[in-house]
Amino acid sequence: MELAYIPSPSRGVLYLGPVPLRGYAFCIIIGVFVAVWLGNKRWVARGGRVGTVADIAVWAVPFGLIGGRLYHVITDYELYFSEGRDWVDAFKVWEGGLGIWGAIALGAVGAWIGCRRRGIPLPAYADAVAPGIALAQAIGRWGNWFNQELYGKPTDLPWAVEITSSTDGRLPGTYHPTFLYESLWCIGVALLVIWADRRFKLGHGRAFALYVAAYCAGRFWIEYMRVDEAHHILGLRLNNWTALFVFVLAVIYLVLSARKRPGREEIVEPGVSDGDGDEGAAAVVGGAEAKSESQSKSGESSAEADGEEKKDAGASGGGGVKKEPESAEKS
Repeated sequence: MELAYIPSPSRGVLYLGPVPLRGYAFCIIIGVFVAVWLGNKRWVARGGRVGTVADIAVWAVPFGLIGGRLYHVITDYELYFSEGRDWVDAFKVWEGGLGIWGAIALGAVGAWIGCRRRGIPLPAYADAVAPGIALAQAIGRWGNWFNQELYGKPTDLPWAVEITSSTDGRLPGTYHPTFLYESLWCIGVALLVIWADRRFKLGHGRAFALYVAAYCAGRFWIEYMRVDEAHHILGLRLNNWTALFVFVLAVIYLVLSARKRPGREEIVEPGVSDGDGDEGAAAVVGGAEAKSESQSKSGESSAEADGEEKKDAGASGGGGVKKEPESAEKS
């Protein structure tokens, strides 16, 4: 008998009247908001405009959802197109099933379109949103807990997750909570990228590459613990090979990018620095004009005062001249 474990929810959906609130979709939505919020703060700190990250996310997020679903459906096609299955279920994203590899790949295409429309370099944008994406994954993984899916091997550890569902071949029991392991790993990846970016001033896509490499390293061993059905190649799950391949690509990019384009971009969003410069120039010009006007008014006032003195002297005639000898006689 287990003394402690993580209980799974009895169901993954709650109803507010006729409106269903699905835990999986709710986690995805919260993750997207966190990613956009943190990405915006990092983008503004790099010299970009407020709202640019959200504007580009309008392109990146839908593309990412489509890409993530496509990867899942293609790599687990038997769940939707084999005998006895309903192919319509392939469109039910809210029931679970998003492949991060497809989400990042196609999401990058959407981000590229958004960046191109605004004249922004995609690597700089990717660097800004990288930690936010990792946090979004950390939050999104809890959707697997709501759906009682993607757990690991059986265990009696105190932090084991209890699986109560017996649908789709599940066996009730306690298992390694791989969703929790990956969630914690992603939080660590986000903190690592933030620290490394501040310490080494990563630019030209290297912060994003670091996120990819670090995530793949963790995903490799977490994927190895899972017991759900998956395609195997040479004894390894397909996602293990994908993580290994993407990890190598990310490391190669880190090395080559650091050699060819060291440092960080000085301008990440064209027009922001220029606009600030125009405002500064306007302030200087305005100040100079005000100063000139003040000096002009001061000169006019001095001239008027001199004129008044001359008029007074003329009005007094020679009286003033006569007083000087008179005073001298008295002295």
